[in-house]
Amino acid sequence: MSSSETFYDLVVLGAGSGGIASARKAASFGAKVAIIEAGPLGGTCVNLGCVPKKVMWNTAMLSEYLHDLKDYGFKVTNEGFDWEKVKKARDEYIKKLNGIYFNNLRNSDITIYNGWGSILDNQTIQIQSKDEKNEKQTISIKTHKILIATGGYPIIPDIPGADLGITSDGFFALEKQPSSVVVVGGGYIGVELSGIFNALGSKVTFSFRKKEILRSFEEILRTTLIDEMQTAGIQLERETEVKLVEKKNDKIHVILSNDKVIETDCLLWAVGRKPKTKDIGLENIGVKVKDSGFIIVDKFQNTSVENVYALGDVTGEKELTPVAIAAGRKLASRLFDGELNAHLDYENIPTVIFSHPPIGTVGQSEEEAIKKYGKKNVKVYVSRFTNMYHALTQRKTKTAIKMVVTGKEERVVGLHCIGIGSDEMVQGFSVAIKMGATKQDFDSTVAIHPTASEEVVTLR
Repeated sequence: MSSSETFYDLVVLGAGSGGIASARKAASFGAKVAIIEAGPLGGTCVNLGCVPKKVMWNTAMLSEYLHDLKDYGFKVTNEGFDWEKVKKARDEYIKKLNGIYFNNLRNSDITIYNGWGSILDNQTIQIQSKDEKNEKQTISIKTHKILIATGGYPIIPDIPGADLGITSDGFFALEKQPSSVVVVGGGYIGVELSGIFNALGSKVTFSFRKKEILRSFEEILRTTLIDEMQTAGIQLERETEVKLVEKKNDKIHVILSNDKVIETDCLLWAVGRKPKTKDIGLENIGVKVKDSGFIIVDKFQNTSVENVYALGDVTGEKELTPVAIAAGRKLASRLFDGELNAHLDYENIPTVIFSHPPIGTVGQSEEEAIKKYGKKNVKVYVSRFTNMYHALTQRKTKTAIKMVVTGKEERVVGLHCIGIGSDEMVQGFSVAIKMGATKQDFDSTVAIHPTASEEVVTLR
């Protein structure tokens, strides 16, 4: 095993969004930085998550709009959908982004190691890779500080025949569109992929263990979306689990706990994710983890070991790309620019679910607010309507908005929207909520008409 003579200020394990953001910010302050990644640059978000998912969601939305064109007077013939063409173009776009990340890192004078990094001790990282002859090689590098940003991976449950299914990773590898799909898991990934498949013409069965989907989200979002999914033709299998999967005559047979058997072309597991911490050497230096495997960190992203930090999905804290990026930049500012109190505030972080229709949400749900402030100190404002986009269309989708306020001053602590445009609507309002805006502040803002967002400043 060879050793590099370079002693880095920071070595980052994982070149996903959080790792790259932290590395580049640290380098901008003059730190000598290296980053280690075994896969393509950009991590889950760029390669197997947010970015290709948004491309597919855009594709699915266009499919829905095609149905509405005749109602707006257009004479359009739909000659079908070419999944393979979209996949090829999407993959080329992702490859382009990989190149952009590479150039950005190089332009920031960051050393890139393509291989598997594991921690040997507090200052030594071992990297396993392959040389130009495709032969295995191992080197070690030295560093003053270590950042663990290795991300996570999707789970396949431990049941007979489970390996006949795919995960969200496999979704992006599909060369052809399956005519029928069973999606298992009531979280946001299951919701999003069910909607995409359905809008593009696959027959979708959506199975989940609980009575409701999206259990950690505001109730008005859950109930409105489940109605919309049913209206769109998705078959729901509530309060049931998969107990067995078999393959018969080139078809996958999914046997549910209610003894129903569903024959399908594709089974997709969306039952959760785990942190990617195996074989990275945490045990060599005593980094503490939760029972679930996520690395324990404080608000400054410190682990239990001095000069070792962690952020992003590997910590299980708000597993969102912008969160990892923001936390990474704050960490770099604290470590290398003297901002000793720099840390990410994890309160009031907005997020979007690219469902059909989309969801935008920020802050506390009504249930969370009541638990925190008491029922008598919480009030909600609700609006339900049909977006004006549907003024001429036979197809209709619902819009619902709920604002959660607390105290006599009616400080806004939550805003939850579902409907056309909700994915773009919530970002701006999040600034106001982050600044402590009250209901009166919203009321005193002149509405933009006619828009869906005007409902937020005219709630009564």
